[in-house]
Amino acid sequence: MIPSQMLKGVLQGSVLAILGEKESYGYEIVQDLTAYGFGQISEGTVYPLLLRLEKSGLVSAKFMDSGLGPRRKYYTLTEQGRQALEAFRVSFREMTAAVARLPGFREEEEGE
Repeated sequence: MIPSQMLKGVLQGSVLAILGEKESYGYEIVQDLTAYGFGQISEGTVYPLLLRLEKSGLVSAKFMDSGLGPRRKYYTLTEQGRQALEAFRVSFREMTAAVARLPGFREEEEGE
């Protein structure tokens, strides 16, 4: 299980990454995060995040009919959102590379 403070730091970028692949709605994003191994993330965490992303101009949203019930609000990355996603990717790679260099995290130490 990923501790909530660690998750908090990467959740926005992770949602942007999902939306970078496809247009999606809140519940589907929650399911995707679970499928990717993030554990049980509540809709009560994702929906406010989506609202913040929309207000900040990183995603756009539109309501579309659903064949299975009420209309759904679908989210798509904006150009600003694509730029934010790329910045997240760069920063995350730098951070994981730095952590990988720490004692106890280096690959050569694992086999010793």
